[in-house]
Amino acid sequence: MKNKIGDVYNQILMEREFSPIDANGHFNSCGQTYALSPKLGEGFYWVYSEENLFDIKIHDFFFHEDFLFDCLMPEGLSISYYQSIAGHEVSPYRRLNANCIKTYIGGETPYKAIMHRRIPVKSVGIEILPEYYLHYLKEKFPTEYVNPYDTFSSIDETFHFPEMQRLLTQVAEYRGEGISAKLFYEAKVNEAVSLVVEHFHNHDREQVHISRKDKEQIESVTAYINDHASFPLTLEQLSKIACMGNTKLKKTFKQINGCTITEYIQQTRMSQAEFLLSNTDLSIAQIARTVGYSNPSRFAELFSRNVGILPGEYRRLLE
Repeated sequence: MKNKIGDVYNQILMEREFSPIDANGHFNSCGQTYALSPKLGEGFYWVYSEENLFDIKIHDFFFHEDFLFDCLMPEGLSISYYQSIAGHEVSPYRRLNANCIKTYIGGETPYKAIMHRRIPVKSVGIEILPEYYLHYLKEKFPTEYVNPYDTFSSIDETFHFPEMQRLLTQVAEYRGEGISAKLFYEAKVNEAVSLVVEHFHNHDREQVHISRKDKEQIESVTAYINDHASFPLTLEQLSKIACMGNTKLKKTFKQINGCTITEYIQQTRMSQAEFLLSNTDLSIAQIARTVGYSNPSRFAELFSRNVGILPGEYRRLLE
């Protein structure tokens, strides 16, 4: 890790009380493992970097108390898969979701997010650096070059990218060493960029112009869901509020909010459930009914999908 980007992450992490340690068997020995200070929490942050072209990061830690992560990340384009997380991004406000693919553009504005106490933060991500996408790709594909900036920006957050989820899971589980590791990680980074570009082209073909009026109608539907998420909501009911047909509403809502109506309702309900699990003594069955689910088992399944752990485990971790 004797390169510029390695030094950058070394500084960022040490300022947040992650200390470099020797390989401990949790991650591939060819990267650098950092341990979180016991004063703040438990767990590790792993980084592998290659000649200022790219880096790979794995998170597996939790904080004892709610923690504000506030940092200007280095310039670059990252894509990550979150297996477990609870909290929210601060500006703009947005819930942090598990089992999704997220992209982030570093070097523009500080990243601010509050990580909820005791809940594991488990993720794996690939970050490509300017040297990769402004020079390496351009020199390798001079006649076909496409700046990946727009392609990464178009994803933002999605629950519908299984190919990327499989790739990043393979990266997290890999344990090769030496030149095998270098070749493996380089190949996976190239494959990830390829998937992002392909996803962008497919997404771009699906996009249609949205009028100002339609945007305002979707904003009204979104606000209505926020206020009534725990009640039964039908597509027909929401279509009347939006003054749109069912098909147009579904397509326009997803284009603006980045998720389906069903997913948005689930995310809103899970935010309410997290609060109730943290701040009340209501049983899980009572919480399920309060946020809109008559079947506690279905609630538990959806909670695990959105947070990464079951509601009972979530509550135990907060004790």
